[in-house]
Amino acid sequence: MIKITKPGLLTSVQDLGRYGYQKYGVITSGVMDTTAHRIANLLVGNDEKEATLELTLLGPDMEFSEDTLISICGGNLSPSINGKSVKLWRSVLVKAGSKLKFGGCKTGCRAYLAVAGGFDVPEVMNSKSTYIRAGIGGHNGKALQNDDELPVGKHSELSRQISGVLAEEVKENLFAEMQWTISSDFIVSSVSKPNVRVMKGRQYDWFSTDSQMKLFTEHFEVTSQSDRMGYRLKGPELSLQNEQEMLSEAVSFGTIQVPSEGNPIVLLADRQTTGGYPKIGQIATVDLSIMAQLKPGDKVQFVEVSHEVAQQLYLDREKKLHQLKQGIALKIRQKTK
Repeated sequence: MIKITKPGLLTSVQDLGRYGYQKYGVITSGVMDTTAHRIANLLVGNDEKEATLELTLLGPDMEFSEDTLISICGGNLSPSINGKSVKLWRSVLVKAGSKLKFGGCKTGCRAYLAVAGGFDVPEVMNSKSTYIRAGIGGHNGKALQNDDELPVGKHSELSRQISGVLAEEVKENLFAEMQWTISSDFIVSSVSKPNVRVMKGRQYDWFSTDSQMKLFTEHFEVTSQSDRMGYRLKGPELSLQNEQEMLSEAVSFGTIQVPSEGNPIVLLADRQTTGGYPKIGQIATVDLSIMAQLKPGDKVQFVEVSHEVAQQLYLDREKKLHQLKQGIALKIRQKTK
């Protein structure tokens, strides 16, 4: 059992999303940074789809009632256990009675906390993801609050093996960290103005030549009017060649819409099911994690990429994640022989 003693700015239970219900008007939700979420689960021996805690900018404080295998991936929100700093992107066995806290946000915007066995909360429409506006999923359909208690699910064999590798060390310490970590290829860079690859959207040709050029040559800033539903960006005004009306149509994670005032909106995890603004671009799936780690005031540069290249980048990343999964299992087997 994990008890929340301080909820943080926005902490919620999320998995990879609630799919198959958009035709009924039910949004997908799910984690913002799927790569960090999936790796966090792999490091504790979970299925990649298992729910994690998504922590935003200011993380929570929590207590562990039993020895618990965890991992923290994504943005660096300065985690510490009983005052001692904890490393990211690795397996960590926490001793019963220990307290995990988060401090200032050093890099990124969101961190993901996975626990071996996952969080034992009920599924709603085949997902544990919290959709706060509708009050469904997660823990009582809400962001976590003071004194919330989260039960932990059943451990996998790999989870037990990882815990076994760290068990001896944790007897003498508050927690034990695995000595190895993952490749830096998976870690989103903390550069001040990251490049994000974008494909032309369905209404790209509706926009003026000047706007098309500015999309891929100018910087855009994330404004304070941003949340899990979408990021409102500030930058050069993007305008249509001619005023046109369009019917609402399907949108997806990373769709870049442009309302009449000319400032683009990037749709994210809690996006609506359809949109009626022209779509100038679509962010490549492999770079959605970069967008998810941006916070208000950060700037981004969009770079044009073809559908074919975006697909190959996606396949390459999936191959690397599969190799990581196999590598973790192999490493643990070697340690437990």
